[in-house]
Amino acid sequence: MPLAGTASLYTTIDSPIGELLLLGDAGALHGLHMQQGRRPAAIPPRCRREPGAFAAAIEQLRQYFAARRTSFDVPLALSGTPFQLRVWHALQDIGYGETLSYGEIARRVGRPSAARAVGMANGCNPIAVIVPCHRVIGADGTLTGYGGGLERKRLLLELEGRAPTAQLSLA
Repeated sequence: MPLAGTASLYTTIDSPIGELLLLGDAGALHGLHMQQGRRPAAIPPRCRREPGAFAAAIEQLRQYFAARRTSFDVPLALSGTPFQLRVWHALQDIGYGETLSYGEIARRVGRPSAARAVGMANGCNPIAVIVPCHRVIGADGTLTGYGGGLERKRLLLELEGRAPTAQLSLA
């Protein structure tokens, strides 16, 4: 999985969805990766472990997993193509406990016929949970395509009180 090239610090934490790798610098979070998903992230060669640099993000994640936080306000440093950035910013507009389809995100970023491209951008999201790609579902309500695995996606949606209305899709 591609990682932010400017991240110089990292730490890991345990969570209800498994180990999370946080990457960033003194100013912002560059990456948040589920290490037990399909594509665990490698720690960049010159990164140094520094848990204190991520204190705010760690505290907000703990509050989120304890159902005491519905939004995040840690500084993020997203790096991607202009289209990916539009998609990732649109993801941040999906409210806690809400879901949208890939097609609806495509409409919101001004590319109504680009649902598949939205899915690809969603799959490249470098900051899981905080940039809530888990809130994007198939047009028919199925849970599809999640780098951390569909069971983790279901767990996150259930945590937010948004139990899926349809079965998991393995597509």
